[in-house]
Amino acid sequence: MAKVKATLVCAGLFLCSTVLAIVEELDDTFKDTRVDDVWLVDFYAPWCGYCKKLEPVWYDVGVELKSSGSPVRVGKMDGTAYSGMSSEFGVRGYPTIKLLKGDLAYNYKGPRTKDDIVEFANRVAGPAVRALPSKQMFDHMMKRHDVLFVYFGGESPLKEKYIDMAAELIVYTYFFSASEDVLPESVTLPELPSVVVFKDGAYFTYDEYVDGGLSSWVNKERFQSYLQIDGFTLYELGETGKLVAIAVIDEKDPTEESGRLKTLIQRVAKEYREHFNRDFQFGHMDGNDYINSLIMGEVSVPSIIILNTSNEQYFLPSEPVETLEQLVHFINSVLDGSAQAQGGDGMFQRVKRVAFDAKSTIMSVFRSSPVLGCFLFGLPLGVISLMCYGICTAESDDGQEDMELMKREDDEEEEDEEEDEPRQASGELEGPEEDGEEEEEQEEKNPDDKKAD
Repeated sequence: MAKVKATLVCAGLFLCSTVLAIVEELDDTFKDTRVDDVWLVDFYAPWCGYCKKLEPVWYDVGVELKSSGSPVRVGKMDGTAYSGMSSEFGVRGYPTIKLLKGDLAYNYKGPRTKDDIVEFANRVAGPAVRALPSKQMFDHMMKRHDVLFVYFGGESPLKEKYIDMAAELIVYTYFFSASEDVLPESVTLPELPSVVVFKDGAYFTYDEYVDGGLSSWVNKERFQSYLQIDGFTLYELGETGKLVAIAVIDEKDPTEESGRLKTLIQRVAKEYREHFNRDFQFGHMDGNDYINSLIMGEVSVPSIIILNTSNEQYFLPSEPVETLEQLVHFINSVLDGSAQAQGGDGMFQRVKRVAFDAKSTIMSVFRSSPVLGCFLFGLPLGVISLMCYGICTAESDDGQEDMELMKREDDEEEEDEEEDEPRQASGELEGPEEDGEEEEEQEEKNPDDKKAD
């Protein structure tokens, strides 16, 4: 039995050492040694709860990349201990995940799951533009990706722009290049070279004169026209600059009204793509909790809302949306500015946001742990109350002492006055006798004076 326990302990120590070797603890010497490798680094703080939650996932990421033969090395750095390094890499919060390749640093903003992080690392660590040499490879990528960007043609100024753009936006999606030979017969390009996006069962070609900059066009086209939206997706959609039209529904309790609004949004996304794709993203969201926290209000379920994530404005229909025409009219009214905007990022809304966040935090703490809530908020309030009471009591005591001192001075003055009165009275009594004596002396002197005369 002792041998078995010893064996288990040794095995555990071996596994721990293996994991530690896979995820390397970095220090300030990392700056000089990193340039020869591709690194995936987690900048963390020891006190950060989110960092502690990420830690087991991070070790799984290291094991996955190591076992798959990826060239990416995985490390972590205490950003509080090496604040200079953190500042140099632009770390502003914890945890922050960055992939460092040469002189470039790519921020990871996706979900903190093993699969998503590994996919990000493999995508960014590879070439910015990957080649599709055959029809089989092209078909395979079409099945694997919901949105696929491909450059068709030879060397050209457009290809140089495409490569530069891909190096910038590789954090979001893959980019490919191919010859026209790999295209199926159903795809016809107006000219070569061309940049094409395949999505929603169709394909769309980039037109520099209509669509503007290539990076801007790719950023707006990197999502399907209609998709399920959650908090993270909504955050990413904010970077496209589009307004987001959402059907707020309850998927756990589907109703006929929810299905109807969802279908209307899907139809607008598909049938009115040419009209709205440049300015709107369409989708549905399960539940209204996240929306309520954004607008600091209450949105009914089911309903339709349009969000402007750039300035925190939102739009609600002035009347119930029953038909496709009514929905199109509402979207057009938002586009031409005739719809009434609510919310915003003005000073009043910022103050309201601070109060709303404080209230939400307090309520969530009390809901999750009433005892902890009483301790966190009751104790400071109790201390403040005692301080106020002490200050008020001290002031009243000082005031009472002053009154007693004044009263004591008045009493002393009255006593002095009482002592002076007998003295004055005795002085008055002695005064006439002295005058009489003076008169007698004068009378005694007068006869002599007369004789002298």
